[in-house]
Amino acid sequence: MPEKKRVSELERLRLGPMKVSGKAMQLALDRAREVRGLGAGTVDAGRVPAARMTGLARYGLTSKAPTLKRLEVTRQTATLLATVRHLETATVDDALDLLHALMATKLLAKAERMGNDAKLKALPQLRRAAKKVAAAVDVLMTTPPATDTGELVSVIDAWSAIEQVVPREQLAEALATIAAVVPDTDGDDDAKWRVELVARYGTVRGFIRLLVEVIDFGAVEAGAPVVKALKQLPDLIGRKKVGAEEVSTELVTGSWRRLVFANPNLPHGVVDKAAYSFCVLEHLHRSLRRRDVFARDGDRWGDPRAKLLAGEKWTAAEPKVLTALGLESEPAGHLAELASALHAAYVQVAAGLPGNTALEVVGGKLKLAKLGKAEEPKLMPPFRQLVNGMLPKVDFPELLLEVAELTGMADAFTHISGADSGMEGFTTSLCAILLSEACNVGLTPVIKPDVPALTRGRLVQVDQGYFRAENISAANGLFIEAQAKIDVVRAWGGGLVASADGVRFTVPVQTLYAGSNPRYFGLRYKGATWLNVVNDQVMGLGGVVVPGTLRDSLFILDAIHARDGGPKPETVITDTASYSDIVFGLFAICGYQFSPRIADISDARLWRTNAAADYGPLQPVSNHTIRLDRIRAHWGDMLRVAGSLTLGEVRGHDLIRMLSRDGKPTGLGDAFAHYGRIFKTLHLLQFVSDEGYRRMIGAQLNVTEARHRLARKIFFGQRGELRQHYREGMEDQLGALGLALNSVVLFNSLYIDAAVKQLAADGFPVTDELLARLSPLQYDHINFLGRYAFTRPPAPGLRRLRNPHSDDETDDGEDE
Repeated sequence: MPEKKRVSELERLRLGPMKVSGKAMQLALDRAREVRGLGAGTVDAGRVPAARMTGLARYGLTSKAPTLKRLEVTRQTATLLATVRHLETATVDDALDLLHALMATKLLAKAERMGNDAKLKALPQLRRAAKKVAAAVDVLMTTPPATDTGELVSVIDAWSAIEQVVPREQLAEALATIAAVVPDTDGDDDAKWRVELVARYGTVRGFIRLLVEVIDFGAVEAGAPVVKALKQLPDLIGRKKVGAEEVSTELVTGSWRRLVFANPNLPHGVVDKAAYSFCVLEHLHRSLRRRDVFARDGDRWGDPRAKLLAGEKWTAAEPKVLTALGLESEPAGHLAELASALHAAYVQVAAGLPGNTALEVVGGKLKLAKLGKAEEPKLMPPFRQLVNGMLPKVDFPELLLEVAELTGMADAFTHISGADSGMEGFTTSLCAILLSEACNVGLTPVIKPDVPALTRGRLVQVDQGYFRAENISAANGLFIEAQAKIDVVRAWGGGLVASADGVRFTVPVQTLYAGSNPRYFGLRYKGATWLNVVNDQVMGLGGVVVPGTLRDSLFILDAIHARDGGPKPETVITDTASYSDIVFGLFAICGYQFSPRIADISDARLWRTNAAADYGPLQPVSNHTIRLDRIRAHWGDMLRVAGSLTLGEVRGHDLIRMLSRDGKPTGLGDAFAHYGRIFKTLHLLQFVSDEGYRRMIGAQLNVTEARHRLARKIFFGQRGELRQHYREGMEDQLGALGLALNSVVLFNSLYIDAAVKQLAADGFPVTDELLARLSPLQYDHINFLGRYAFTRPPAPGLRRLRNPHSDDETDDGEDE
């Protein structure tokens, strides 16, 4: 610990950036350079298993400096080496996270907003100018080309007629106003906000050189010009004058041309360095998001193509992958089966159309009537009331303890060092931490100085040493397994159907891992989305944290593959906004039936493999043909992608990004899109023809929404806001919320099962139809808010004042 410092050097390097600014970007790049300068990357650790390196790094990243200092020298050296090697990658990712946030929120979005504001302010002036020009043109259009005597009308006469309507000076001013607002032939609609962007050159100037020096950028062919221009940028901005021939003109397009090459305050042929810098940075930002440009030393910002299974690795994994997914290395038989299934589905739906009162084909589009409310058995309301009324009233801490002891939850929580706890009252300590995180109330409400398992020191120790994402996931797996064995649960489903949806949380603290969306978070704050997966037995299988409200489809595959337990779902249900043809293809090749709810079926396209087939009344809505030849051409790469996804070698949201460029799919992306169109059309045909299928989708999404309401009920502290600065903290806290949710579902499942068995024994006619409509998401019998103690002051007079220089309280609740 350096003198007069509150944190150790290791702790300083472990702390990533929180603030989004140009200065913070410089500090983030300095941090990455400092970590790389420690030289850990030059040490040959190839013989150390990756899992061992990961474990050592995790211990080094979470342990306090004094704890590490007490380690035996060999263990200490190994831990620090693994930690610094991890930080070499993490600091690069953190710097690029910050660059993305800076460009997206502070620069591009802000400049675009100001540009739009300027356009709105100019509209009244533009309207008046356009009215004057229109009046002048109207005079020209209505003036005959010749007089009654046949003499041609002169320009002077035409101007005389115009000036009777609009004076020449006013017309000239109107034309100037229009020219200032409307883009010229060399411009575009981005001109206004790009002018605002260039005015913020001071924000980026200080870190451009560092960015090039610290981050080792790589690129595919499409991103190579961007990297080349970026590497030349530090030299160019350091000079007084830069000629037009010295810059990458292929990047300077649209309104950038005028801003870069035609600054009226610069000599002819001299480039505006500020405008050119932002032009390159805008291209860099876009290319990084597509992964056309990537960081060779990064993970989240690394090259997803490099992570795909290839060579000997793919040769070894291919047989297992093909067996697991039920696919073959040659696609002919598989595609023939799919084409036959699609044809049969068309024929079946077309034949049933006359009897399908909910479906019409109108004007070449499908029209589907809304589902009415499903009728319940007459005994359902009293049965539900009886069952819910039998659930025992319980305080939330008691519920957590009961579930933890039932499942052996404590066994899933190993110490960061790998050692077992050996603590007396360890389960109680864990449940207290779980409650403090899930209810968002912090440690203070659960501390009891006179209970050894609940002292501040014990809880801090357990929180830092045991409470982390992988342990939460392991505990959740125990809960999922235990709940699936309860008899009544089998009436709700077999665990093979899952739905994915997100809960939005406002994040009012400084962080890189939140995004803006006024609809959900208001104008002042940013937020994050917890995308979670729920099976048809109402248990959460896991989730991922998404900054802001990015498209859910980019992350659903990751959440499904990283589930905490339970069987692999066969059907994955989402809401309307989460699907595209490529997403259908990726889900299908990974062995999932993707079944999104379709809000407006009239906009959906049906595809066919047989262009000559006659599908009768469906003929007008099935004009698009699937290109099986494109699937065959890329089948080998498609299998490699499927294997890499299922084995966790590559993240789904990274992969989806690289399958398209500028809104258009790549060759491989196009193959996935055509493959996905087969399954999308099969889904749509079943969706419009099978009311039971539509109700199943709606019912599962209703389960997810009900779980989210329960999540809000549990996460009541601090106005339900997520106050974590770092991604890891968000993942741990929302993982705790998921574990608490499953605790409630498991507790309710146990007692619902006991209640229905008691009712059946008492003579109530319990049927599977009634059981299927019960829900374990009840919470009126659970007290989440705690109980308040009213104790008299310990002595007459005022209480003792606290020490303002003390960071924490001691175990007995007194100041240090």
